[in-house]
Amino acid sequence: MPEAEDEALRRLPPWRVKPAVFLDRDGVLNEDAGYVHSPDQFVWTENAPEAVKRLNDRGMLVIVLTNQSGIARGYYSEDEFRAFTAWIGEQLAVHGAHVDATYHCPHHPDHGEPPYRCVCDCRKPEAGLIDMALADWSVDLEHSVMIGDSDRDIEAAEARGIKALKFEGVDLLAFLKQNGLV
Repeated sequence: MPEAEDEALRRLPPWRVKPAVFLDRDGVLNEDAGYVHSPDQFVWTENAPEAVKRLNDRGMLVIVLTNQSGIARGYYSEDEFRAFTAWIGEQLAVHGAHVDATYHCPHHPDHGEPPYRCVCDCRKPEAGLIDMALADWSVDLEHSVMIGDSDRDIEAAEARGIKALKFEGVDLLAFLKQNGLV
């Protein structure tokens, strides 16, 4: 980060800089059934909407970081992904919850056609998705956390000095409580 930007962030009022909870999507917010991309395939993990609402109520940014190689593989398009992401947002709103932003990697190093078949810096375990979020949001990294269900999620967070928690359960709200996040 250039010095001027770093200095500007330090001078932001404290209320502008917020801790973030970075969430993987498949396996954390929803059950991972493989390339989930439509409402008929989508099943929340237990208490996920309430968990997101509790994070919102605590004033934390909720940012989804998700590898979506189904785009590279041709299973669905980026437009379909965006429409599905909007649908998830609508479902959360029914529960009084929201995700502040979703960042996705559509690439895969071995599958698909260019431009999606490539080695990139946004596919976790690389930290490019986190970098995108940090460029857009004033995040208090010291009090932020990444919750993912795979080692890729954990490695991406650790590459940026963000605390990482591996979600291996079924109840996201219970997991947040267990880890003192709500």
